[in-house]
Amino acid sequence: MASRSSISDGQLEFALEVPFPSQREASIALKALSPDPEPRKGGITKTLSASACTLSVKWTADEARILRVSVGSFLDHLALVIETMDAFGQPD
Repeated sequence: MASRSSISDGQLEFALEVPFPSQREASIALKALSPDPEPRKGGITKTLSASACTLSVKWTADEARILRVSVGSFLDHLALVIETMDAFGQPD
């Protein structure tokens, strides 16, 4: 799992790349996690994409607290998605 963070133009950014064993699993994770929009209108944006076997997520936020809560919540959901895929085995 690779990540980086930076501050630019008063905005906080955090990017996360999650490798999966296959492109199909990365796609399943993307579809499972994409429907959850940020509950707060404004102050934070989250962009998800999948390329090859990697799920990429990028956050941009006005405040560190908002960013921390969003990333923490996403990681909880990601763990649940990965546990569910493990429980059902490799997709065909």
